[in-house]
Amino acid sequence: MNQAGLHRYLSKDLISSADETDKYALFQQRLTANLTLIQDLFFSLYPESEHKKAFSKLLSKLPLLFNKRPEVLQNRDLDKVKEGNWYLSEKMVGMQLYVDHFNKDLKGLKEKLPYLHDLGINFVHLMPVTTRPAKENDGGYAVNGYTQIDPNFGTKKDLAALAKKMREEGMYLMLDFVVNHTSDEYPWAVKAQKGSKKYQQYYYTYPDRSLPDQFELSLPEVFPETSPGNFTYNEEMGRWVMTVFNHYQWDLNYTNPEVFLAMLENLVQLSNLGVDVVRFDALAFLWKKMGTISQNLPEAHRLISLFRMCLQVVAPGVILLAEAIVPPVEIMKYFGGGMYRGNECEVAYNATFMALLWNSIATQETVMMRKSMEALLDK
Repeated sequence: MNQAGLHRYLSKDLISSADETDKYALFQQRLTANLTLIQDLFFSLYPESEHKKAFSKLLSKLPLLFNKRPEVLQNRDLDKVKEGNWYLSEKMVGMQLYVDHFNKDLKGLKEKLPYLHDLGINFVHLMPVTTRPAKENDGGYAVNGYTQIDPNFGTKKDLAALAKKMREEGMYLMLDFVVNHTSDEYPWAVKAQKGSKKYQQYYYTYPDRSLPDQFELSLPEVFPETSPGNFTYNEEMGRWVMTVFNHYQWDLNYTNPEVFLAMLENLVQLSNLGVDVVRFDALAFLWKKMGTISQNLPEAHRLISLFRMCLQVVAPGVILLAEAIVPPVEIMKYFGGGMYRGNECEVAYNATFMALLWNSIATQETVMMRKSMEALLDK
C-alpha cells in the first residue's frame, strides 16, 4: 500500500489548526505505520544477525531528527499531508537554473521572484549551491558539504530567506542531494586519507588492485574519455578508491549501515533548509555488487525506499525525484515494485521523452514519441 495515502487516512481526523495539532503524536503515528517496512528494508540490506545495534541507532535517530525540524516546516508538512498528492497539480510550472547565471547569487534570485511569478513559474530547481572543490567539481556535484552554502552564492541565511519568500508566494523549491558520492575534500574522505579505518570503510577502498580488477570485469565506464576506469589510487592513503564518475568523486559504501545513517541525517538537514522536492542524484549507482554493472540493482531500489520511508516519517511534506538516465521500463521501477510499490520515489525524470521530444521537433514526426508514451500508460 502507498504509505503516504495511509498516513492521510490515519491522520485526517487529527490535523486541525497548526497550533492545536499534536505534531509529535502524528510523527509517532507515521513511524508506527512505516515501521514494518523500515525494518524489512533495513534488514534486507543489513542482516539482522550483524546489525541489530545499527537498527536500534536508526530508531533512536528518527525522533531526534523530527524534533530538529523547524516548526514552520512541520506546519507546511501537515498542510501537504492534508492536501494529498500536491506535486501532481497541473498548476505547477517549473524552471531549472544556475543561480549565478540567473542573477548573481541567492539574494539576487530572491529579488527576481516577482519576475518568475509573472511568468507563471511556481517551482524552481536550483543547480548545486553547496560548497565544492575550488577546481574540478562536476558543476557542484562533487560536494564538500550537504548544507553549507558556497560563499559565491551567499549564506545559509540567504537560502533560508529565499525559501521563506518562495513559501509566501506559493512557490516550491527543489535542491539536489548527491547521494552516490562525495568529493575527495569531504570531511569523511579527508579523514580516510589521513588513515582513519572507520572512514575508509565509508567508501570502497582497497590496499591493492585485486578486488578493483575483479570489479572492472563487469563495471562499465561512465566517462571513458575523461575519466577511464572506476578506481583511483590515492597516494596519501596508499589505497585504491572507487571513483565511478570522476577521480575526485568518491563512491559511498552503502553496504556499511553507518553510511546510510549519516546520509539520512544529511538528507533531513537538507530538507530543513526549506526544500519541497529532493532530487536524488545518480541513484541508479547506489549499490555495488561484484560481477554486475552495479546499476539499477534491487538493493539500490530497497535503499532508496528505506530513505523515503524514513524521510516520510520525519518530513512527510518532502518528496523524492529520481534522477536515473535509463529507459522508461527501468525508470518506472523507481516508483517502487512488489511490496514496495508506490513507496520509492514520488516522481521521476523521463529522460527518453526529452530526447524523443527534440527528435519530433527535428523530424516533424511523432510516431516514436507516441509509442514511448503509450508504453507508460499503465502508471
